[in-house]
Amino acid sequence: MHRLLRSLLVALAGFVLCFDANSAGFSSSSSQAGEETHFKPEQVIAFAKKVERTMAAKGARVAILARMGRPPAELPEGMHFTHVAFAVYSEITTSDGRKLPGYSIYNLYQEDGHPDVSDLVQDFPVDFFAGVAQLEAGIIIPSPALQERLLEVISSPTYQALHDPHYSVIANPYTLGRQNCTEFVLDVLNSAIYQTSDISLIKASEKAYFVAQPVNVSPFKLLLGAMFSAEVSTSDQPGPPVTATFEKIGGYLQKYDVGSEVFTLTAD
Repeated sequence: MHRLLRSLLVALAGFVLCFDANSAGFSSSSSQAGEETHFKPEQVIAFAKKVERTMAAKGARVAILARMGRPPAELPEGMHFTHVAFAVYSEITTSDGRKLPGYSIYNLYQEDGHPDVSDLVQDFPVDFFAGVAQLEAGIIIPSPALQERLLEVISSPTYQALHDPHYSVIANPYTLGRQNCTEFVLDVLNSAIYQTSDISLIKASEKAYFVAQPVNVSPFKLLLGAMFSAEVSTSDQPGPPVTATFEKIGGYLQKYDVGSEVFTLTAD
């Protein structure tokens, strides 16, 4: 009995390592508050500025931005980036009242202390990359036409309406009831593509055209995660679990959005 209990605890510890939101597990949407800092502030600032300059040089009014919250070796197969959000070019008010051009980041973040609940939060590139495990960004620049449609959605009530605060780190993009940052980004994208706020139509299009990433974690570990970790739920997974990822969203847009661009950026 003791041996069995010990085996269960070891398995659970390994599972939580992959799914701990406060350590930015895969598809995690932690705000990164209180996380271990891996880089000096000046390194993060320099990298954030490089990302902004790169997006601006490509004329991006709206881009999809991803970060690495965990080392790649700790992520499940097929997953590289751990958080995805929209970067929107806008006028930013500085702490001293100046108004400067720059990018605001539109995120879905888990609530501190309530990892199974999410909020829509705006921050800036420096905040976005604080606490990352590696200074690498994934960037998707949609076609100019899709960027225009995205701006319309993000500035409309539809953006808030598409948010489901019931969070799961492995949310299924084909179903309702749970949502993570990547599913939210995908829902907003399809709202813009099909120019609809009807979530049933959005989900129908995702089932028809979007290829989700299988969650390559054993059923036993998923069961333990659902039992002991609030941010893990399989309630929206009718079959083998799948989720949306930055890579799958990039492939989706390159197939269906002519003129979109997907690339990665690293520190100098």
